[in-house]
Amino acid sequence: MTSSFWLMLAIILGAAAAWLVPAYRRKQAVKEPFPEAWRRILARNFPVYRRMPADLQLQLRQRIKLFLHQKQFSGCAGLTITDEIRVTIAASACLLILNRATDVYAGLHYILVYPNAFLIQQEEVDGAGLVSAKNQGLLGQSWSNGKIILSWEDVLKGNREFSDGSNVALHEFAHQLDNENGGTNGVPVLASTEKYQHWSQVLSAEFEALRQAAMQGDPSLINYYGATAPAEFFAVVTEVFFEQPKQLAEQHPALFLQLKAYYRVDPTDWL
Repeated sequence: MTSSFWLMLAIILGAAAAWLVPAYRRKQAVKEPFPEAWRRILARNFPVYRRMPADLQLQLRQRIKLFLHQKQFSGCAGLTITDEIRVTIAASACLLILNRATDVYAGLHYILVYPNAFLIQQEEVDGAGLVSAKNQGLLGQSWSNGKIILSWEDVLKGNREFSDGSNVALHEFAHQLDNENGGTNGVPVLASTEKYQHWSQVLSAEFEALRQAAMQGDPSLINYYGATAPAEFFAVVTEVFFEQPKQLAEQHPALFLQLKAYYRVDPTDWL
């Protein structure tokens, strides 16, 4: 047989191994029992887990195992990554993808975790066109290049106080879902043209209503930060949907139904 044959065979076998080995490891990771220590972490740091029905609890545990198998965590500013950090953050991420035939954030590879709020340097341009650098404190940040940055202190606070409509981990992972269609614009991947039309009608109207409320200082269940951009609106209302679902359903019923259809869960059942 010719050398070209053996070369082609090697390429085919290499490609098969590149596909089969990760698939096998993924399958094995999901088959592993969920450690009892991880259950205690969920009970302590993710109390909404205890209120969920058994089938969703099982789904969440399975997706957490897969998430932790696939994603790389790195501690920043001296923070040591522990199972408590990994499991708590994974629970937040996987809460958003229950009942959905989807991978666990295929485009996300790295989670960078700071002990608390972190500073970034941001450029600002004044009216004369002069550029200046300004330090800005953040609790979280989502990137389109496969990274999320989170403040561990604020992730923990948001998950343990799961009723105030503020949760930085849910917010940043919602941005990752938003970006699955190639752009972070407040429109995640939906199933049909009709669903995109309904989504646009409802969320555009609600976004504009929030902008008006913010300008006039009117009371709002939805944080004014959601009025800064459609992408931020989607992330902010995701926080409210999971943490204050009853209030959202009562005050913004059309918005609640759109989010319920997208996330395929009804958090009012967990109250």
